[in-house]
This record gives sequence, structure tokens and C-alpha cells, in this order.
Amino acid sequence: MNLFDVYPLQPVSIAHAQGAWVWDESGNKYLDMYGGHAVISIGHTHPHYVERLTDQLGKIGFYSNSVHLRIQEELTEKLGSLSGKSHFQLFLCNSGAEANENALKLASFHTGRKKVVAFSGAFHGRTSLAVAATDNPGIVAPVNQTDQIIFAPFNDEVTLESIFSEQGDEIAAVIVEGIQGVGGIHEASVSFLKTIRRLCDARGAVFVADSIQCGYGRTGTFFSHDYSGVEADIYTTAKGMGNGFPVGGVWIGPQFKSRHGMLGTTFGGNPLACAAALAVAEVIQSESLIQKAEETGAYLRTQLEMIAGIKEIRGRGLMIGIDLPAEKSDTRKRLLREGRVFTGEAKPNIIRLLPSLALTRSEADYFLGKFHESYQH
Repeated sequence: MNLFDVYPLQPVSIAHAQGAWVWDESGNKYLDMYGGHAVISIGHTHPHYVERLTDQLGKIGFYSNSVHLRIQEELTEKLGSLSGKSHFQLFLCNSGAEANENALKLASFHTGRKKVVAFSGAFHGRTSLAVAATDNPGIVAPVNQTDQIIFAPFNDEVTLESIFSEQGDEIAAVIVEGIQGVGGIHEASVSFLKTIRRLCDARGAVFVADSIQCGYGRTGTFFSHDYSGVEADIYTTAKGMGNGFPVGGVWIGPQFKSRHGMLGTTFGGNPLACAAALAVAEVIQSESLIQKAEETGAYLRTQLEMIAGIKEIRGRGLMIGIDLPAEKSDTRKRLLREGRVFTGEAKPNIIRLLPSLALTRSEADYFLGKFHESYQH
């Protein structure tokens, strides 16, 4: 039997990793500036993370949500404090797509409505309603197609006002990334997020803040949407939440009332997942990684903006997009092949930087040196 061939693979087989570095099977060392799609938030194999998971596995690795799991309460308390949302409720799941599915389902339960507003360039997951709200027809199967999704131009307040004017009483939720990742590192403006908040309040819709890739401290605030001074009704997280262990979360405002059976998951919130998430939260807090992400990201942006010919540098903190001119489209491949630096991409010619929040200044300088060599080749 063969693996189902759906991933375009880099010609590298990783054998082990530590911090911001990975090694292939031949012993070659690479700087990881991508963290497996923004997943590695505290660095590979962080000793506290390894210790937390090992200790938990020695006690109990799994039991379902049919019993009281004290570690879930410990995680909920920690995340309430870390995120500044202690007045919210938490539903634990396994992935970003699952978090968004449950957020939109909850919004529909709460409002009794069916329609969801999403935006051009959006990526919210690959399952059911999450993929229907994703702006990529190539990954939306016929069974996922629905007329309940209203797509609007990103950062276009006039069009959004018009949609609410015409269909506001049918809209259950507006879902928006604070910074679009797959869409090319495009940031929702403060004015746009405030408009979403105002319209949702006026028409009784739910504001869902997708912070799957752009959240968890990556941009210098816990949720990337926080910079706007606006509070959403629901926040979704995953990726950096478990540093590689599958963990997702739905932050649910106090106005939402729960009932038994309303949401559910077999593996979500299991003891090992909670141990991983606790380890990440503890390291973020003890090592001041949110502040470090902001500072290191600002330094990277400043240095990159000095390079002649780059079309634009976008993003905040350690979520950075480098928009390259067409003639430099091979820079990312050259970075990996010759510079041994992992980065991400967004089409057509955008390099995405999503490294560990613990990236050091010297590691940032190492990347800048390798980028210069590859870009100016």
C-alpha cells in the first residue's frame, strides 16, 4: 500500500530537531523559519514540553470526555489568564478545521440562522462548512458546496455594510482571520474589524475570530485580532497551541449557553493533548515569548524592508510575508536548496515566515544572511 499522494513534498527527510533547527538523515542542518505551518510555537523538542508529555504519558494518555478530567480545568484556567479571556468558556478539540466547524455550528445554534459571511482570500479549513467558507474552489468538493456562504471582498467595509443591509437578519456569523495566512499575509484593518463588530451587534450576528494560524502570541498579542481593540464573540485556535501535538480550542463568549450533546469530540481535550497545551502555555509565559515574537518580528521586518526590489513586506510579529517580484520567484527554492532554510509560500510569489516564537536575534540574522544570498543570486 502507498500513501495517498496529496502533498507536494520538499526533497528533505527530517530525522531530528531542536529549537529552531532541524537535521536531515544525512546530518545536514536547516534553520526552520516555517515551523510546519506555524505549529512549532516554542521550538522543537523543548525540554519542558518533552518532560510534560512524558510525565503525563506515564500516568494516563487517554480517556474520553465521559469522565471528569482535572487537567482540562487546569488548562482552561491557564489559557483564560494567558489570553486575557478568563470570562470566556473553552471547548477543546483536535484541529483548526474542527475548531472552526464547531464555532460556526455554535453561532447557528445561538442565532437560529444559517448564513455565514466569509472573505476573499480566506482559509478556514478543509472540512464541511470550514472548507465551504474557504476561498479556494479547488478544495471544495461538490458535497461541501452550499448557498449559505456569502463571500465578500476582504477589508471592504462598503460591501459588508451592503450585505448586512440586505441580508442581516439571515446572517448567523462573520468569520475572519486577523491576518490571512494562506491568502498571502494580508492584515484585517482596525477599521474593518470594528465595522464587523458594529454590524454583528446591530443585527444579532456572531463575530468569529479565526486565530488558527495568526493567533497564540505569534503577532505580539495573544489573538492577532486584539490589536484592533475589538473583542469577538468566539475565537478559534489550533496550530501553535500544542507545538505539534494535535490540539484545537474554541474560546466561547459568556453569552453562549451550553447544553449536553450540543458539541462533542472523542479525542479533544484528552490528557496528553492538555499536557502538551499546558507545556506550551507555560513556556510562552515563563520565557515571555509573545513579547519576543513582537520584538524579533519587528527587527526582521525592518531589515527586510531595506532590501531593494522587494514589492512589499507584510504582517506583524513572527507572521511575515515577503512579496517578491516575478523574476525572483525561485528565491524560496534557492533558500532551501543552497541556504538550508525552510520557509513557506503563498502564491504567486510570497514567502511566508512562521518560525518559533522563541527565534533568537542571532537566528534571525542567520536567516537574513541566507535570504540575501538567495535573493541576490
